[in-house]
Amino acid sequence: MLPDRQTAQQDGTDPRGRKYRISVFQALPLVVVIAAAAVVYALGWHRHISLEAVIRHRSAIEALIAAHTPAAIAAYVAAYIAVVSLSLPGGAVMSTIGGFLFGWLVGGFAALAGATAGATIIFLIARSAFGEYLLRRAGPVLHRLATGFRNDAFGYLMFLRLSPVPFWIVNLVPALANIPLRTFFGATAIGIIPATFIFAFIGAGLDGAIADQAAAYRACMSAGRSDCRLEFDLHAALTGKVLIALGALCVLALIPVAVRHWRARTRRANT
Repeated sequence: MLPDRQTAQQDGTDPRGRKYRISVFQALPLVVVIAAAAVVYALGWHRHISLEAVIRHRSAIEALIAAHTPAAIAAYVAAYIAVVSLSLPGGAVMSTIGGFLFGWLVGGFAALAGATAGATIIFLIARSAFGEYLLRRAGPVLHRLATGFRNDAFGYLMFLRLSPVPFWIVNLVPALANIPLRTFFGATAIGIIPATFIFAFIGAGLDGAIADQAAAYRACMSAGRSDCRLEFDLHAALTGKVLIALGALCVLALIPVAVRHWRARTRRANT
C-alpha cells in the first residue's frame, strides 16, 4: 500500500514511497550562502549597511561616483544583490542609499535591479531539490501557505511584496511551493516598485534632513571626541501618508485574488 501525501511529507519520501535524498551538489549553493552570511556577521560587515557609514564617507563616495559613474552604479547594484541574496537586513536602507547617492530615478532603478536579482538568486537556490526536501518536512502552516501560492501565485506574491512581510521569507516560500521562475520574477519586479521608489525618494531628499546632524558630527570629530555618531531614524521618514499608500496598494493587490475566490465559490454554489 502506498503512503499518503501527509505521511510522505513527514518521513521524507515522495507520494510513491521513494526516499528523497539530497546530493552534495544540490545542497552546496545553500551551504555557500549560509557560510557567506555567517562570515559577514562574524566580521561585522553588516553594520556598514547604514546611512551613517555612507554619510561619513560621503566626500570620497561622491568623488568616485563623479569619476566613474557607471562603475559606481554597478558596484551599488552588486552590493544590493549581495545583501538580498545573503538575506541580510537593510533592504530599505539600501534603497534609501541609492536615492541619496544617485538621485531618486537612477537610484530607484538601480535598487530595483539589485533587489530583484538578489531575490531571484535566493529563490533559485531554494527551489532546488533541497527546497523540495524542506517542503516535504515542513509543517501544516507552510503547506497551507504553499497551496495558496499555487492557486494564485502572481496575486499572492504581489500582495506580499507590497506588505511588510520580511523580504527573505517572500523569497523562500514561493520557491518551496515550486512557483515558476517567470511568475516569481515578474511579481517581484512589479511588486517592489512602490516601496523601492518611496525609499529612493526619501534618500534623494535627505540632504536637508541631515544637514544639522552632519554639521554636529563634523564638529564632534574636529574636537577629537570618540563618541561621535551620525544618526538618522529612517522609520521617522515613513509618514502616515506613506504607510496608508502602501496599505492601499496591498488591498489593490488582493482584489484579483478575492475576485477569483468569489467566482469559484459562486460556480460551486450554482452546480
